[in-house]
Amino acid sequence: MTGMEVLDIGREALWTTVMMAGPAMIIGLLVGVAIALFQALTQVQEMTLVFVPKIVAIFLALLIFLPMMGSLIAAFANDAFARIAAM
Repeated sequence: MTGMEVLDIGREALWTTVMMAGPAMIIGLLVGVAIALFQALTQVQEMTLVFVPKIVAIFLALLIFLPMMGSLIAAFANDAFARIAAM
């Protein structure tokens, strides 16, 4: 295995990680910004107010995007196994 193949596998692993974590993190970011805006507009400064809606939103995002995440990791694993078999 050459250095370029190792870098290619590493790049694919990082890209797969970003694609799998991206939707849940973006949903969490949007919910966090919306709640922060709500807190700023109403002057409610409760520190724990943001946690429950973010947890629920991220959980729902994981339920929605779980099939896509599964197909991404399966494609990455199939590619890795094909590379191992080709050696």
